[in-house]
Amino acid sequence: MSQPSDIEIARSTAAEPIDTIANRIGAPSDAVLPYGRDKAKLDLDWAVEQAAAPKGKLILVTAMTPTPAGEGKTTTTVGLGDGLQRIGKKSLICLREPSLGPCFGQKGGAAGGGYAQVIPMEAINLHFTGDMHAISAAHNLLSAMVDNHIYWGNSLDLDARRIAWRRVVDMNDRALRQINVSLGGVANGYPREGGYDITVASEVMAILCLSKNLDDMRTRFSRIVVGESRSRKGITAADLKADGAMTVLMKEALAPNLVQTLEGTPAFVHGGPFANIAHGCNSVVATKAALGLADYVVTEAGFGADLGAEKFFDIKCRSADLSPDVAVVVATARALKFHGGVARADLNIENTSAVERGLENLGRHLENIHKYGVPTVVAVNCFSGDTQAELDVIRSFCEGRGQPIAMCTHWAEGGRGAEALATIVADVADSGNAYFKPLYPNSMPLDQKIEIVAREIYRADSVNFSKSAAAKLKTFQDEGFGDLPVCMAKTQYSFSADPDLKGAPKGYDIPVREVRLSAGAGFVVAICGDIMTMPGLPRNPAAEEIGLNDLGDTVGLF
Repeated sequence: MSQPSDIEIARSTAAEPIDTIANRIGAPSDAVLPYGRDKAKLDLDWAVEQAAAPKGKLILVTAMTPTPAGEGKTTTTVGLGDGLQRIGKKSLICLREPSLGPCFGQKGGAAGGGYAQVIPMEAINLHFTGDMHAISAAHNLLSAMVDNHIYWGNSLDLDARRIAWRRVVDMNDRALRQINVSLGGVANGYPREGGYDITVASEVMAILCLSKNLDDMRTRFSRIVVGESRSRKGITAADLKADGAMTVLMKEALAPNLVQTLEGTPAFVHGGPFANIAHGCNSVVATKAALGLADYVVTEAGFGADLGAEKFFDIKCRSADLSPDVAVVVATARALKFHGGVARADLNIENTSAVERGLENLGRHLENIHKYGVPTVVAVNCFSGDTQAELDVIRSFCEGRGQPIAMCTHWAEGGRGAEALATIVADVADSGNAYFKPLYPNSMPLDQKIEIVAREIYRADSVNFSKSAAAKLKTFQDEGFGDLPVCMAKTQYSFSADPDLKGAPKGYDIPVREVRLSAGAGFVVAICGDIMTMPGLPRNPAAEEIGLNDLGDTVGLF
């Protein structure tokens, strides 16, 4: 008998009423705003109140460098949360919201997999509570007000050649990366070049995820720099009087979303910036509320530790005054073989020597996390094709370094398959051995911050700044933005900016071709190599297989 698909498993599980899940975290009925029977938003004021008295241990789930085969980081996050509950620990899971772009593109959804999922899987992956649409609307409102201001006389003297604020849509659409707007005559405005990013790369998304409350969110919106005047003065959303309306559109979106796992463990799924082109972490509001409600909070950061974990530490933890207690690094034998030189088609063939070669990638990620003073646990997400010899190589590597490790089967067994991991993680979190510190101080100049990430985390020899990027960094520094952290936008498939350099490459440079100021979110984005802030669909997108069956049920979603 074939293994049921993720969506079949999710659909076959009877969800508990959302009121029951809310009661499990101690939420009063008047703080629960149901969206149907199986999902809800929590009252924002109530959620913020919980953040005032943190008591939980913060557990970050990250991973080795991802591969096309998938490592199961979200699945492990869910499995660990369920495993903690099974060993008698009060846990709460914090995940990011999926983007429609990857769902219909190549990556798929972001609700976990197998028997370690959050539900309702279809709703979470498709529209959910409307947060993505609110973000798109707020972002594009500001875009419309930029061009409207120019049309009606341009009293701020906004230079149409120096508008930095693009438009967004929550879909992979390469045709929109670079466009011309206001064509068709005088009535349509002043023609200029523009473009679209994917919604999850929007600064509005970053602001949602880093805001502590509504007032903080409006303040951050007001600081957004949309472009420059002809005299090179920064023009903000506050100058355009857009911050109030943007806050109105985002009021409900800032409230955390509550769902559950297949085993009834409460989960906040809120905010979803990509980690390769944004900062890759769920919302501060959700994380801090969870820390006030549970003894152990399990959260994730996008892609590999060089992207997601670095930004979690240097951007989110710095901004929100968070101090993680342990980092779980997900690895698979398949990923290790891939980084050891095995082609994707041959990953199910035993190859212990390739596993050994690939361990250099895992080892580098562990070393990097330890630079932040955070202890690590390796979670090996086991697949049915793994051999005992391959798993023994991984275990021997970790034990030789004194590195805690657990073999996990949560995809097939749910929380039961992550009990060993849960026990180790709880022990490490309770040990008090974490002494978290960011990689660099706020006072370090922006170009040096980029260089230290490239050198210490990516292990690059140097950074090559384009002439325009170097000039913009100097401008940002001179204008008072030098204390901001940096958000590196690069490929997720390599430590380098070249996705074809597998394993733990050395002897290369990081090219920074463009930098963007996110003054509202509170960071500077460095765009490295060929990374795009608007992805494209693959040759055969997942959308080709998604549809409805005769019963009206969604098929093809994964």
